[in-house]
Amino acid sequence: MTNQLILSLIVAIFAGGAAAYLGSLMVAKKMALVGDALGHVALPGMGIAILLGLNVSLGAFVFLALGILLVWYFSLKTNLSTETLVGVMFVTSLAIGFLIVPEPELLEALFGDISNVSVNACVISSVLALVSFVIINQIYSKLIMINISEDLAKSERINVKGYNLLYLFLIAVIVALGIKVTGTLLVGALVIVPAAAAKNFSKSLKQYAYGSLVIGVLSGIIGIFLYNLTGFPAGPLIVLTSCVFFLISLIFKK
Repeated sequence: MTNQLILSLIVAIFAGGAAAYLGSLMVAKKMALVGDALGHVALPGMGIAILLGLNVSLGAFVFLALGILLVWYFSLKTNLSTETLVGVMFVTSLAIGFLIVPEPELLEALFGDISNVSVNACVISSVLALVSFVIINQIYSKLIMINISEDLAKSERINVKGYNLLYLFLIAVIVALGIKVTGTLLVGALVIVPAAAAKNFSKSLKQYAYGSLVIGVLSGIIGIFLYNLTGFPAGPLIVLTSCVFFLISLIFKK
């Protein structure tokens, strides 16, 4: 096994696991497609980073963070849902992204390239994914309560606005990490598909959350090994692997 393959495998495990764990929360909150839409919000940031010779993931995160802040702000000032506001950001960013992303780099931006990961990028991605997982784990129950009833959450002295902002910020981090794995077009699959598969066979919230994580990790591992065997792009193979897990989960659905 080459060093490059090991680095790719590590990133796939950490980013895939964290994305799937967060995805279980997003599916529970009926926000599964938000992660997919935010992947496209990152496109202009990636284009600017490419033009300036900066790290693409950093550019993606900066633009995602800006988009998240705008969505959070407008959600407080209007009666529009988060999904609607993300949709507006999605189409706007996609249009801008296609105008500024250089054509030679457009394919990598859309589909990712986890096969070319540096040691520094591997370490940073793994640490950010692990920290994100720890934070999500700490606030998971509070976000579920907010989703059930904001009034109930407020009665328990939970800062609803603050936790929602933190939740959106974590989505931005995970999406920025996931873009390196699958690109902007498929990043939503990292959060949606493992969670959908886990939901089919889970009997409790804990099984659902950690089942999503396990499927995300296994999809990353299998996808990378399939890439090593076939030479096909790793991102789509990871996504297709998680889709196979989803099909298998249908057998256990009650």
